[in-house]
Parts: sequence; C-alpha cells; structure tokens
Amino acid sequence: MQFNTIKTYILLAAIIALFMIVGGLIGGKTGMVFAFMLALILNISAYWFSAEMILKAYDAQEVGPHNAPDLYSMIQDLSNRASLPMPKVYVINQEQPNAFATGRNQNNAAVAFTVGLIKLLNYDELEGVAAHELSHIKHNDILISTISAVVAGAISSLASFAMFFGTRDEEGKHNWITGILVAIFAPIAAALIQMAISRSREYMADEGAAYITYKPLALASALQKIEAYGHGIINPVAEEYPSTAQMMIINPLSGESDNLFSTHPATNNRIIRLKEISKKQN
Repeated sequence: MQFNTIKTYILLAAIIALFMIVGGLIGGKTGMVFAFMLALILNISAYWFSAEMILKAYDAQEVGPHNAPDLYSMIQDLSNRASLPMPKVYVINQEQPNAFATGRNQNNAAVAFTVGLIKLLNYDELEGVAAHELSHIKHNDILISTISAVVAGAISSLASFAMFFGTRDEEGKHNWITGILVAIFAPIAAALIQMAISRSREYMADEGAAYITYKPLALASALQKIEAYGHGIINPVAEEYPSTAQMMIINPLSGESDNLFSTHPATNNRIIRLKEISKKQN
C-alpha cells in the first residue's frame, strides 16, 4: 500500500475520532456514542445522495455519444484502459476551466467537465484531465472526500453547539471555557485534516492519470493552463458551496499554495512530479 494511501486512511480515522471526541466533551460517554451514530447516519446519507445533490447544484447536463461524441468516446476509451465501468458524463455551463468526479462507487460514478475546460485544452490535455478524474474513481476518492467533507461539516455544527451549551467534565459539570475552546479549535482541526486528505488524493490521481494515458506531460500542460486561466474567472456555484472546492482538479476559489490551509497541492509541485514520472516512463 502506498504511503499516501496509508496517510489518507489515518487522516480519515483522525477526523472521525475528532468528531467523537467533540461529542464526548459535550455529552460525555453518551455524547460520544451519539456522535458516532450521527457520523454513521450522515455518511450513509452522503453515500446515497451526495452525487445527485452536487450535480444538481452545478446544473450539470448529462451528455452521450449523440451530443458529445468526442468527449464520450474519450471517456469510454480511458475507462477501458483503467478497467473501470463507464461513468456517466456531464458538462457544466461554466467558463472557469475545471472538472470533478463524483458518485457512490465505481459502478455509480460520474465525471463532469466545464465548458471552459473543454474549450481551453487540446485533446491530449483534456484526456489527461479525464484520466485524473477516472483515477479518483478507481482509488475510491469520491467516497473518501464525501466522508471527510460531511464529518468536517458535522464537527463544525457540534462545535457551535459547544459554544452555546458548554462542555461537561467527568462529573457532569458544565465547563464554558472548554466549550468556547472546542468551538474555536475543533472546526479548524477538522478543516486541516480534510485538506490534508484532499492534497494526498490529488497527487495519487495525477500519478494514476499518468499511467492510464502514458502522457504525464499532457496533464502537466493542462494543469498549467487551468492554473493560468482559471483563477481569473469566478465560479459562482463553487463560491456558494465552498465545500465542493476539494473535488475540483484545481481549487476554484483561490490561488494555490502547498501548505496546511490549501485543499490542493501547489500546481508547480504537481507539474514537477509529473515530469519525474515522464522521465521514468521514457
């Protein structure tokens, strides 16, 4: 198992553990059990309904061989090469160049591309982006990112509860100071873990795409173009639903920096890694 995979599951366990700890601070052992059950319910709901909600939010339109033959054929070919079932293909009427994958699992997945992305990239570059999204599906990132986003959101809600009602110590007494500290630091910790998960998965998806297409430099070129053009164009849906930013191939909200507070690795770092993969393939 790759280091990034191990790291992802450790981080995923950490964010769920953090949720239970916050629940325990608010309601003791009962609160911890309640938090665990709530996390379970939220993740089951997200598993079944998140993809439809996200696609609807972006007003994504499903396309097929009749109205997007080149794009559909590309995804079909890449899916065969990646040994994946054919996902549903969507186009989003947004000028910002971007793309994402979503869905419950490999058999119920979808890939979506903005009109701006399709217009900006040449065939090989678009193929690289498509392979990146298919790699997310192959590595089950669509489920992992959903779980991390849902639990992070729930932690923020619990933290707000702690702000107003405080926490309880072992004797059941209220502690308002601890409640305030939980309200401040728990959402920050959850966001940091969620962002770390997202960064790890982006590197893995880039590498996966490189081995699906054997054209890592084409993906590197695509990332460079998206970085250059994308941040000058507002994505209104992403601004309204910032939790969806981690799904995109490049952050639709702001400039990239490879630090604790970014959902994506720095584009330059991703390009360097892709160039290293290209050298190994040649």
